[in-house]
Amino acid sequence: MTIPSTTRAAVLTAHGEPLDLQELPLPRTLEPGAALVRISCATLCGTDIEIWSGAMTFPGMLPLVLGHEMVGEVVAVGEGVHDTLGRPLAPGDRIGWSESTCGECFGCTVLRQPVHCSRRGYGFLQRSDVPPYATAGLADYAYVTPGAAKLLLPDTVKDTWASMAGCAAKTVLRAFDRAGGVRPGSRVVVQGSGALGIFATAVARLSGAGTVITVGAPADRLAAARRFGADVVVDIAGGSDATVQAVLDATGGQGADLVIDLAGAPSVGPEAVAMAAPRGTFVVVGSTGPVGQPLALSAVMGKELTVVGSLNGDIADYFRAIEFFSAFAGRMPWDELFSTPVGLAEASAKVASMAALGEIKAVVDPRIG
Repeated sequence: MTIPSTTRAAVLTAHGEPLDLQELPLPRTLEPGAALVRISCATLCGTDIEIWSGAMTFPGMLPLVLGHEMVGEVVAVGEGVHDTLGRPLAPGDRIGWSESTCGECFGCTVLRQPVHCSRRGYGFLQRSDVPPYATAGLADYAYVTPGAAKLLLPDTVKDTWASMAGCAAKTVLRAFDRAGGVRPGSRVVVQGSGALGIFATAVARLSGAGTVITVGAPADRLAAARRFGADVVVDIAGGSDATVQAVLDATGGQGADLVIDLAGAPSVGPEAVAMAAPRGTFVVVGSTGPVGQPLALSAVMGKELTVVGSLNGDIADYFRAIEFFSAFAGRMPWDELFSTPVGLAEASAKVASMAALGEIKAVVDPRIG
C-alpha cells in the first residue's frame, strides 16, 4: 500500500473540551527501528480521562492525541525494526507496544527497570504540533518510535484484550507481582471498581484467593465485580468507617492479607491500613493524584504491615499480560469490560461518557466511519 503522509486524529486542545478531529502530518521517513502502524483498536484508560479533564496536566502539554492502549497493523518499517523478543517486524504484522525507553540511564542500566527510565516517553504525551505528531491511539495511524518496546501479538488474544494489556492489565499484574503474589486461600481487598479494579478482582480470584472483596461504586460496577470473582462487594457511599467495618465483618474481624489500591481517592491509604490484617501487605497503585489523607504510621508499625509502591508496568509486564489473557481466555467474561467500538468521530463522546462513569472501557476503532 502507499504509505500515508497524514492521519486523522482526535486532538485534545483544551482540558475538558471536546476533542478536535484534525489531519496531522506523518514523518516522511521512518527512523531505524521505527514503525508506522494503522490503529485497529484503542481502549480508553483512566489516565486518558484525567488528562482530558485537567486532573493530570503540566505546562506546555497541549495539544496532544490521547490513547496509550492500542493495537495496530504494521504498514511500514524503518531499518532493523524488531519486537522485544528479537522477531523481525514487517508490514501486515499485528503489534502492540509499550512506552519508549533510552536504555542508557541509571534506571535502564543499573536498576534494569524500564519504568524508572529518566527519559521514558509516552506516546500520548507527544505534542501533536511537533514531529512525529501522531504517536497515540486516537488516530488512524501512529508513528511507533525506535525506543518503544514492540510486541508481535498472538492470534489467541483479541484486539480489545491486547489493547487493555498495554496499560490497565499490565499495571495490575505488576502490582500483584510487587506484592509477592496471592497466597492460596488468603483474603484480598481490591480498592476500586473501575477497569483496573475489576480486572484485579479477576486476577485475585484466578490466583487462588480464598475471599475477594471489591470496594467501590457505583452499583453497576460492583455488580460487574461479582461477575469477575468478588465474593463480597462494599459500596463506598457509606463513608470510610462503614467501608472499613464492612471489610472487617467479611473477614471475621481479621482484616485482609492483601489490600491493593486501584482507586486513588484521598481516603484509600487510611482505609487500607485500617482494614489490613496483621503482617498484611498494602500495594499503592492508583494514587497518582493529589496527596491523600495521612496514614497512621503507628498502625503500620503495630500491625507490621508491608507497604509497597507499584508503577504502571513495562514491556515485561505487557508480555505477561498478553500471556495472561491467552491462558485465561475462557475463565472470565472479559468482553463485558468493553463497550461497542466506535469511530474517531465519536471518540470525544466516549471520553465524556467514561468521565461520567457511563462505561468501564470505551473502545475506538478508527477504521469505523
